[in-house]
Amino acid sequence: RAAAGPGRARPLDARGAGGAESSPRPPWGEPPLFPDIVELNVGGQVYVTRRCTVVSVPDSLLWRMFTQQQPQELARDSKGRFFLDRDGFLFRYILDYLRDLQLVLPDYFPERSRLQREAEYFELPELVRRLGAPQQPGPGPPPPHPRRAALKPLGSAEPEQQEGASAGAPSPTLELASRSPSGGAAGPLLTPSQSLDGSRRSGYIPIGSRGSYTIGRDAQADAKFRRVARITVCGKTSLAKEVFGDTLNESRDPDRPPERYTSRYYLKFNFLEQAFDKLSESGFHMVACSSTGTCAFAGSTDQSEDKIWTSYTEYVFCRE
Repeated sequence: RAAAGPGRARPLDARGAGGAESSPRPPWGEPPLFPDIVELNVGGQVYVTRRCTVVSVPDSLLWRMFTQQQPQELARDSKGRFFLDRDGFLFRYILDYLRDLQLVLPDYFPERSRLQREAEYFELPELVRRLGAPQQPGPGPPPPHPRRAALKPLGSAEPEQQEGASAGAPSPTLELASRSPSGGAAGPLLTPSQSLDGSRRSGYIPIGSRGSYTIGRDAQADAKFRRVARITVCGKTSLAKEVFGDTLNESRDPDRPPERYTSRYYLKFNFLEQAFDKLSESGFHMVACSSTGTCAFAGSTDQSEDKIWTSYTEYVFCRE
């Protein structure tokens, strides 16, 4: 029994040693155990990163969440991802900063003030300071469109414009207005990157609508002639938001960066004339239009009925 006693005591010592090894991290006093790969749901946008990245800035909000709290204390979505009710698009820049503590933003970033507010929420003082500092290039118009290079030689090749420059002669861009086919005075022709106020960007916005040809049984006078199911919007995200504002439905393509393009937006209303008015008020004009009709039932015996035919029409608007 005396020999067996130490034999039985040896496993107890091993467990005691194991307890000694884990004693620096008791569940009630030390940081909880999180997985090395962390999945975050930020405002509906999913991010997958390492835990060491989100805790790279001490005393920040994310550092406290993943070092001072238990996993079960944090909010989660239906798939078990840690949930943060913040701007999902701007969080990509927050996460990029946490990787190497460097701030890298695209040129002419329009969300700088909102990103600074997000940095304040996540308690990143150094990032807040950098975002609050004046930009090196200084404020100015967006970079010129590549086609602008083709406009410069025309203005610089006119000797009379150089002679009248001191007398308030028009700029090389405005000088092109006199070259209208009719020879008359036309409105000022602007560069592709600016408009009259010098702040609006040029670009194209195609809108499409799908509808039916039906006019009702026996061509009733009170029947709706045109039924538009949905008006889709394509083009650059920043232009679409500028023109349509809150009437733009972004649910099918959320958090699209401003400098990217999309073809999945659509409008919250179904009136083409209302869309035309908004485009006209923003300085756009129609440059092209196309339409097509299709039969919903190819094997139908009677294809003369209007209700089985649908149409798709696309309008292309441009702002120079």
